[in-house]
Amino acid sequence: MRRGSFQDGTVDYAAVGATQAADLMGYPPEKSVPAEASWRIGSGEARFASSADALLAWSALRGAGLELTDVRPAAGPMYSGVSFDAEGNPLVPSRTEADQRFDADGTPYVAAGTTIRVHGRVKAMRADAELRVIYVIEEPRRVGFALGTVSDSVVSGEESFLVDWRDNDEVWFTVRAFDRPVAPLYRLLPPLTKRRRRELFQGYLRAISPLYATPA
Repeated sequence: MRRGSFQDGTVDYAAVGATQAADLMGYPPEKSVPAEASWRIGSGEARFASSADALLAWSALRGAGLELTDVRPAAGPMYSGVSFDAEGNPLVPSRTEADQRFDADGTPYVAAGTTIRVHGRVKAMRADAELRVIYVIEEPRRVGFALGTVSDSVVSGEESFLVDWRDNDEVWFTVRAFDRPVAPLYRLLPPLTKRRRRELFQGYLRAISPLYATPA
């Protein structure tokens, strides 16, 4: 298991890591709009492994119609915390933080501290932004990461992506987010924030799920 985290004052919001909060939907960061959706995307180890690999190769963002440019891994090694199994035994990392992976196009995989730029539109709504990977989770049955806004986005906040292989053998894909409107149009018309988020969620699902399941 690998678990990395990164926190830096250069992100443009205060509640760094809040997508992990159990009460996000009821108590989101101030002035933010929370969102959460989960989908069953299959079952079994093979489905989990392929979906997790696709997630860490940025497939969710690309599937939503976003172009990734200027992918910049963190300059130094990131801290990996010690984690434990259900019996309290420490889990040995499956690889070191220095083992950088790349996709077929040579783009580095997701890693804590990486900064990226995304460009695109979602149903005519701008999705350009500079984003930073806030944390990464790689466990035997859970893989995911979170992105936080740095600049140039119409909203400010964080979104997390998680592929979870559950004890009943089902594989689930969950996305959580909170957005605070920044651009004047979004502050004037709050429903645009929810609409933008809804369209992004559906794009992420199309990329990760071979079933394109109905949201639970």
